[in-house]
Amino acid sequence: MKILITEFMEAKSVEILNNFFDVTVDKSLSLNHNELKKIISNFDVLIVRNKTQVNKEILENAPSLKFIGRLGVGLDNIDTEYCKKNNIHVQPATGMNADSVAEYVINSSLSLLKNVPLMNKETSLGNWPRTSISSRELNGKILGLMGFGLIAKKVSKLAKIFNAHIIAYDPFIDSSIATEFNIKLVDIKEIFKQADIISIHLPLTPTTKKLLNYEAFTKMQKQPIIINSSRGSIINEDDLLRAYDEKLISGFALDVYETEPAPKFFLNSIKENTLAITKNNPAARGEKQKDKTFNGKVAKPVKYIGSWLGHGNYIAAQDEAGKLIKDNQGRPIPYGSI
Repeated sequence: MKILITEFMEAKSVEILNNFFDVTVDKSLSLNHNELKKIISNFDVLIVRNKTQVNKEILENAPSLKFIGRLGVGLDNIDTEYCKKNNIHVQPATGMNADSVAEYVINSSLSLLKNVPLMNKETSLGNWPRTSISSRELNGKILGLMGFGLIAKKVSKLAKIFNAHIIAYDPFIDSSIATEFNIKLVDIKEIFKQADIISIHLPLTPTTKKLLNYEAFTKMQKQPIIINSSRGSIINEDDLLRAYDEKLISGFALDVYETEPAPKFFLNSIKENTLAITKNNPAARGEKQKDKTFNGKVAKPVKYIGSWLGHGNYIAAQDEAGKLIKDNQGRPIPYGSI
């Protein structure tokens, strides 16, 4: 059996596979679509993370492929429908970092409730803000979980140690799960209405893409903390910054971004009382996702100062030559819409 690995995998794991199979590791293929298409026909198994785009074009050139291993949970970079129709088994590494992500959510909640980012900044400048900076407790707060899969379940258990109250939105689970974990199932409107902290645990689908946009933020009644450890594109990042500036939310922690690494101008826009933390997996830090394309050309994010969207600055798209990409009416296209 011939195995192709196109992204980082622990050396020990690769060594074990090599003892039994013919293994090729070539991380350059994660961003070299044409080369991957040429050689994929030689392999029975493909192992990827989130950069390698395993789309129909690749799969049509893989007549021997029987198994795709995803070193992670999300499957939005794999054409699962094609795989299902053509008997290619797709296996995510469900739960491999569930504890780490759950701890990240609790840590971020405590850090923002306690204003740790601002406290750290002030004390490092030699100030001693004992009374000027407020600090809140997780005890008694309402934690709203958007999605109630494995990670969210672990978050709920940890949060209960701090006596937090848990509500969850997940249309795909029944009341018996809620009873088992002693949580309350609610609709998404109630999450926005009740939650002091909103933690996102949803897959990226056409329905969830940009689910948290400006309209959603305006419906949040308690200036909640927003934590995203699922998929960056579930949040409209321009709207997130706007919501924070307008005090619709009190802070946010991001373990994922729409573009990774996050654009510098986005990071530079983050204010004191926010967290912007990179991925939990140390091996994945600093790796870029596949570039977006528009009409066959690579598109890059750029800060645009104008009023086409009706409110000042936003993140637009530019080509590799640095020219803004515009629609047929001459308006710069938002990068997030591509």
